[in-house]
Amino acid sequence: AGFIKSPLSQKRLTQDSVELYCEAIGNPIPEIQWWFEGNDPNETYAQLWDGARQDRVKINATYNLHSTSTIYIANLTSDDSGMYECRASNDPDRNHLSKSPKVKWIRSQANVFVIERPDIKAHVAEDSGKLVLTCNMSGPYSTIKGHEWVRGDKVLQKDETDSAFTSYTIEGKMEEHSGMYECVYKTNPEIRGQVNISVAPQVMAYKKSEHGNEGDTGVLTCKNPSFPPVTTWSWYKNGQGVSAVNASGRYIIKSSGNKTELRILKLNIEEDTGDYRCNATNSYGSGDATVNLRVRSRLAALWPFLGIVAEVLVLVTIIFIYEKRRKPDEVLD
Repeated sequence: AGFIKSPLSQKRLTQDSVELYCEAIGNPIPEIQWWFEGNDPNETYAQLWDGARQDRVKINATYNLHSTSTIYIANLTSDDSGMYECRASNDPDRNHLSKSPKVKWIRSQANVFVIERPDIKAHVAEDSGKLVLTCNMSGPYSTIKGHEWVRGDKVLQKDETDSAFTSYTIEGKMEEHSGMYECVYKTNPEIRGQVNISVAPQVMAYKKSEHGNEGDTGVLTCKNPSFPPVTTWSWYKNGQGVSAVNASGRYIIKSSGNKTELRILKLNIEEDTGDYRCNATNSYGSGDATVNLRVRSRLAALWPFLGIVAEVLVLVTIIFIYEKRRKPDEVLD
């Protein structure tokens, strides 16, 4: 057996995760195992398995044309620091309890250094129509080579200063820019802090007015683009909760995160026409929006056609009567 790819040493912060990769080739296809030796002088190598360390260790292996294995460790602690060893062997006696294998396990090692995560104090302040987001890192940390401010996949601002303090300014109100922002310290390993602009739900209707035909299914939709996500959605009609007046079972509510949908089966002109209010609640308050539903008769689309037919019939009748009553032209002798 021989290694194609070996695991690489890495630095990580506590509460982060780490992934090590190993790939071996041989005939027959070799088996791969993962072993660990901690930094304690008295600690010896111990084999790791899928589900070890209170299910924080995940091991995936495939044995096709050659062997590949990945070990993933979540929510790292300082005790996870140490030497991780990928072992491979295709000797038939490699796991025998009494026989020694003729071909020993080949080994490839990588060090994982887990560094205590420094404390980052995050703050949001409103000042003269602006929002000021700040991060201040305290505690031991490696050399800072710059900062970035990030929202999702978009980099909003970057610099190359070495300060433990960094800030980012946004023009506008909190309701316009709510969301999750990150301050990124360019260190080894990279350190990230989280700054949240949190507001009550800013509910919006997809359409303020919806139309449906009698007997069809009506769909009313509301969304909340603000942060944090909605915890509870509810719908009201004429001040009453939809669930309270759903004796017929025609109302179906589907809510997921920042979106809710009310489906009304077999629309009825008299019962279903009117204003519907969607209400959203999170830990910072609540918000709502109104959708007006208009239900048309199934014959509504026929009225224009019938009107045209009636006009044609009237015109034909007038022409026919006129032709009948007109005097015949006098014939010259």
